[in-house]
Amino acid sequence: MPRFLAVYTMKPEDLASFRSLPKAKQDELDAVGIPKWVEWEQRNAAFIVDRGGMVGKTTRVTKDGVTEAVNPFCGYLVVEAETADAAARLFQDHPHFTVFPGDGVDIMPFLT
Repeated sequence: MPRFLAVYTMKPEDLASFRSLPKAKQDELDAVGIPKWVEWEQRNAAFIVDRGGMVGKTTRVTKDGVTEAVNPFCGYLVVEAETADAAARLFQDHPHFTVFPGDGVDIMPFLT
């Protein structure tokens, strides 16, 4: 079955806004979102090949050297599905963007 990279995205300014919320408000969102995320993973466990994880600051390496970089990537996982559309449907209503300040999930096929 085809595999797809699912990349969680979040605008840096949205992350900054979330981090600037009072700790109690962040905890309140976590209390709602984390159980929903766990439920999503359990419901889709048969399709998840690699649970991936959340990622931190970016370091970019180019021919000019090593520098800090900014991008919208905040996590990833790998899923199996018949098509890219089927993989995308797994993420509809995901807590990454329905509870937390994420702005989307990008789905990309692995090429063979």
